Amino acid sequence: MRAHIIFGALLVALAANTSSAAENDGLPNGNVVAARMVAGDAERQTLAAGYHGMRRYVLDNEKMHKHAEIVVRVECGADGTKHFELVSQEGWKGAYKHVVGRMLETEAETSHLESRFKTRISPDNYDFRMVRTALLDDRMAYVIEIVPKRHENHLIKGQIWVDAQDYAVARIEGEPAENPSFWIHSVHFVHTYQKSGPLWFPASTESDTEVRIFGATTLTINYFDYSPNLSSPETASAGRPGGLTP
Repeated sequence: MRAHIIFGALLVALAANTSSAAENDGLPNGNVVAARMVAGDAERQTLAAGYHGMRRYVLDNEKMHKHAEIVVRVECGADGTKHFELVSQEGWKGAYKHVVGRMLETEAETSHLESRFKTRISPDNYDFRMVRTALLDDRMAYVIEIVPKRHENHLIKGQIWVDAQDYAVARIEGEPAENPSFWIHSVHFVHTYQKSGPLWFPASTESDTEVRIFGATTLTINYFDYSPNLSSPETASAGRPGGLTP
């Protein structure tokens, strides 16, 4: 009887492996898709001299009975450098100073050229392993596991969805490659993009952070009124290098 159980388990495992291999048969290599993604991103960035838009941050912590809504304006230049301006805040006043403000400072710092090379989703920083294909908003996408080459909190471990037509990142799901702080027990996020004309802009971010002592904090970011800046020959030639950051 034991032999039959073991033999049956082996057949199930073999069938699963065969099924997985069949599903991946004919799919492109993850690193090949990543190379096309970086090239496509660089090409799209020549179409505009940066962009501008608005963000709404909503934070909730049930344990501490904290709620905040914060609206921020973002300006991104042709060189990729980001600048933020606080528009309004409601609820927990400390949310901007202690949470959102620090997030924006970090994002502004990593938007500079020297930092962007180290944080962008590109073969310089990640290995890409093809997982499967999936429909995302009625568009076919490649689901690819991204494996960071270094353990740094500005890098990610998780999966990306790459639009199979435009080779643009349409979704990112994962967690930091390294815990950003002793006080943070875990972080999980989902970041989505949407297409507007030939360009792709962020659409939403949902994250759950487990903080020691303070418990779980949820953060939702809605991105709206994103538009490209008008391009010119001078600014187009100074466009950002290829590769995406979350």
